[in-house]
Amino acid sequence: MGAFHSVPEDHEYHLLAKKTGFSLEQIVILHNRFNQLSHNSDVLRREDLRKIPDLACNPIQSQIVEAFFDERNFKKGGEGSVQEIGFEEFLTVMSYFRPPETHLTAEQKEEIRRTKMRFLFNMHDTDNDGTITLEEYRHVVEELLSRSGSLGKETAKSIADAAMLEVASISMGRMGPDEFYAGITFDHFLKILKELEIETRMNIHFLNMDTTFFCK
Repeated sequence: MGAFHSVPEDHEYHLLAKKTGFSLEQIVILHNRFNQLSHNSDVLRREDLRKIPDLACNPIQSQIVEAFFDERNFKKGGEGSVQEIGFEEFLTVMSYFRPPETHLTAEQKEEIRRTKMRFLFNMHDTDNDGTITLEEYRHVVEELLSRSGSLGKETAKSIADAAMLEVASISMGRMGPDEFYAGITFDHFLKILKELEIETRMNIHFLNMDTTFFCK
């Protein structure tokens, strides 16, 4: 996308506000942050995000970074990943973290929930096959546990395997001795996390110009 001006009345700002649900003021804040991260370039690359201090120590840093370059998250029906993104793609990905508005219908709330859950699912379905496999799930759990320093990699692997078996029992019920659990589908993902209040947990607060935990 072409260069943006800092004036909220810019026509492109209005188009992005309609697409993402952000206010013009929020778009200005995020555009300023985009310029800081990209060093005033029109594009943002993975290495720009990896340099953010708060993100560097996050155990799922790689999944968070990749989410910004995953075409599934651009809301254009694409697949695969890209090497760089413009401000429109950056803002679109950030919109998954936008706090829900008040006075929504039950249908609107459910649509927001499914959209946020799909974003989280895509973060862990790294090969884009529609299933979070044991290997993908194990990788996430191992990263979360082994980086804590209190558990070794083999222990983390054992916990991940046991957790996947628990997931299989929740998703599939009692399985026969010859049955094989291929992995977590999106429907299974929704079922497993049905009690998670993702609408209120996965959001951005614009207090004190703080746009998000990994944009400092």
